[in-house]
Amino acid sequence: MKNKNILITGGAGFIGSHIADKLMDDNKITIIDNLSTGNIKNLKNPDHENLKIIEEDLRTSNLDEYTKDIDYIFHLAAMASVPLSVENPLECNEINVNATVKLLKSAVKNDVEKIVFSSSSAVYGENRNMPLKETEPLMPTSPYAVSKASCEMYLKSFHESYGLNYTALRYFNVFGPKQDKNSQYAAVIPNFISALLEGNQAIIYGDGEQTRDFVYVGDVVRANIAACKSDYNGVVNVASGEKLTINRLYEIVKDTLGSDLKPDYQPERLGDIKHSLADVRNMENINLKIDSSDFESQLSETVNWFKTVL
Repeated sequence: MKNKNILITGGAGFIGSHIADKLMDDNKITIIDNLSTGNIKNLKNPDHENLKIIEEDLRTSNLDEYTKDIDYIFHLAAMASVPLSVENPLECNEINVNATVKLLKSAVKNDVEKIVFSSSSAVYGENRNMPLKETEPLMPTSPYAVSKASCEMYLKSFHESYGLNYTALRYFNVFGPKQDKNSQYAAVIPNFISALLEGNQAIIYGDGEQTRDFVYVGDVVRANIAACKSDYNGVVNVASGEKLTINRLYEIVKDTLGSDLKPDYQPERLGDIKHSLADVRNMENINLKIDSSDFESQLSETVNWFKTVL
């Protein structure tokens, strides 16, 4: 992708900053981020001549102005936490749904070519029909998951009503460099790595036999760009298509770090799902394939990054 005008909401966050770094040299990038969870330091070159950073909240931003002359939008800004959404469902809806509808209206007004939306496997809820296909009924169990499912439906309706092109990417468990280990709601891999690097017990919620489908952030970046280039309108799972128990994940992280610490088992968290595994065949619609055999090398790269920041 070259010589495009691109808007990235949440572009200072974990995934958004990786997308910005990848596209910055060959395209004009505008980032809108209120920095509630993102950090300018996530960007390799925040002073790049092709980059404009707007430190604002989508809910109060003049999006009609910011979407002028934009070719593509990568929409990642969100309250991206199940526990936080359970604590603050109204705020979750305002941030994730209302702001998205506002962005879609502006995209239509300014003839944006396509929007790529960051959704979540959380929309499947406790659906046990593994591996999960995009055609499965949505069974969200948290306000966060409901908000993502709602946004997907708004995207579909804006495509059918106004002709706005879109792809919604349902991320499974994303990991990689730049994940915030200091967040109260940090994901499991950075929690494990940071705890063990600091000589502390890592926490496992529940019995650890819950399974997840992990996907590297570099593959998520490729998925976003592939979706943007494709003419596919619809939903796509972004995952490895392989399942891993949390207990096994802990053993891999522990062995990678050479630690002998045992985990600290805590009660299950409200809203968390037990099992998650993606059917990844629909990635063919955006010309994407993910190699799950790279997991341990990707995990090692993630560990090495955390060693440089802790």
